[in-house]
Amino acid sequence: MSDGEGHHVDKKSLRKVQGPGKDFRELAGDVVCFANGVGGVLRLGIEDGEDEPPPDQRIAAALVETVRKRVHELTVNAQAVPEVVKAPNGGEYIALRVARAVGVASTSDGKYFMRVGDTCRPVLGDDVLRLANERPSTPWEVMTGLGIARDRADAEEVASLLGRLRASDRVKESVKEKTDDELLVHYGLVLDGVLTHLGVLLVSHPEDRARLGTAPAVQAIKYDERGTKVAKHVWDDHTLSPVDLVDDVWKTVPDFRESYEIPEGLFRTNIPAYEEEVVRELLVNALVHRPYTQRGDIFLNLRPDQLEVVNVGRLPLGVTPSNILHVTRRRNDGLARVFHDLGLMEREGSGYDLMYDRLLSSGKTVPEVREQGDAVHVVVPRRVLHPKVVRLMDDVDREHRLQQRERIVVGLLAPTEGMSAKELAKRLELDDPSQVASWLSRLLEVGVVEQTGKTRATRYFVAPRLLRGVGLDRKTTLERIEPHRLRALIVEDLARYPGSSSTDIQRRAAPEVPLRTLRRALTELMADGKVGAEGERRWRRYSLAPAIGQSPSGGRKDGR
Repeated sequence: MSDGEGHHVDKKSLRKVQGPGKDFRELAGDVVCFANGVGGVLRLGIEDGEDEPPPDQRIAAALVETVRKRVHELTVNAQAVPEVVKAPNGGEYIALRVARAVGVASTSDGKYFMRVGDTCRPVLGDDVLRLANERPSTPWEVMTGLGIARDRADAEEVASLLGRLRASDRVKESVKEKTDDELLVHYGLVLDGVLTHLGVLLVSHPEDRARLGTAPAVQAIKYDERGTKVAKHVWDDHTLSPVDLVDDVWKTVPDFRESYEIPEGLFRTNIPAYEEEVVRELLVNALVHRPYTQRGDIFLNLRPDQLEVVNVGRLPLGVTPSNILHVTRRRNDGLARVFHDLGLMEREGSGYDLMYDRLLSSGKTVPEVREQGDAVHVVVPRRVLHPKVVRLMDDVDREHRLQQRERIVVGLLAPTEGMSAKELAKRLELDDPSQVASWLSRLLEVGVVEQTGKTRATRYFVAPRLLRGVGLDRKTTLERIEPHRLRALIVEDLARYPGSSSTDIQRRAAPEVPLRTLRRALTELMADGKVGAEGERRWRRYSLAPAIGQSPSGGRKDGR
């Protein structure tokens, strides 16, 4: 039917608005949440975990009017319109459509809320001022303070931008059919015959962009190993719109075309020092999400081992370095819309997914995001730390056609001895370790990832056979080897060589592990019913349990 709960949709039981359990103040808080975000829909009459209302559910007209009235009484600067919707199964529910607030919305008793992912969170203390600053009554993009008439726009810039929009497969045909002037109005570049700030930024002359005072300037600075500046490129004359800046920065900085040559048998693979998609995504993020009410250049600091992008302003309220993979809040809706329709940015909230995917697939680490002072710093690595991961990712992706989130999981696990559900959830920026199941389910099903242990002791790791296939089954020291990894090596060895002694297993599977440690692992596998044994002491031989039907009765079970 409709979308599930998320950034723009929420479901509530009908008990919230009728009967003894009704709570219109809680509903008012949910409305304020959406109003302080980008708007959304509250579906009243659909229970959690369900996609549709009960088939026999009917909504009385009086209840719809009560919802409208109470929401209006209990909120300030929030607009919500209820209507009855009939679901495909015949049941009815109330769709409470909440508009994005102009300015800041609150409840009538002075409480502020905002939507972060699929939860409603209160805004407290200094963050109330941040919310007010980020949500002015008139957004910066639609202001017309410079008073520049539409006729004074740069004709070449207009023709270039509108031509690219009409050629984009992301723009509807009905939009492409609009006249030039209609398109400029449609994208918020012109209002009442005057260029908006967004219009000045995208289609006006350099001198007009300079008058804005906050039009973006970019500095790319290269440093050597001692931290000395050795090269610099600057874009501060405002001759390029933000759309054209992305292309020009990418083409101008020579470091972006350097690569590493990774030996692969008789062949060699070239891996870019900086993947083009990653660099472009970083630049687009910096341009689209910066607060245009603040002055400050965008810095690209190129160091021997990393690229650091520094952008003015803090992360949008509700977005933190620890949830940026899943939560997004647009500061500049109009600019984001233009960039998206031009194909210069991914859909909302997927930019960091793309960067994680590209970096991990090329044997690098994930981007580091931090707030420092009144600026956001994003660091991506230059060097390939795990070259053999590149081949692993390529082989697995070719065989199983992995989804983006699955490539991210494999890229995180491959260089490690495995991770617990809690550790993996932290790396994936998930609040609840149980959420990793949706990322892992198919990987476990096709055998790319394996697991050991139960509940909190569950650990996940890339299948040893895949690691061996690309030479990632490096020898591990006693201090670093994980118990689950040792057990997995034993099981794999016995699958190939049933009826083996403990010393034979050690010699083939884990020569660096003390024999007593390997025997302890064998005992654990026998206790789990995965391995059986025949014989006593030095004549004892081990096989996988299915090969002998069942574990033998009697005899010692000390792994000897």
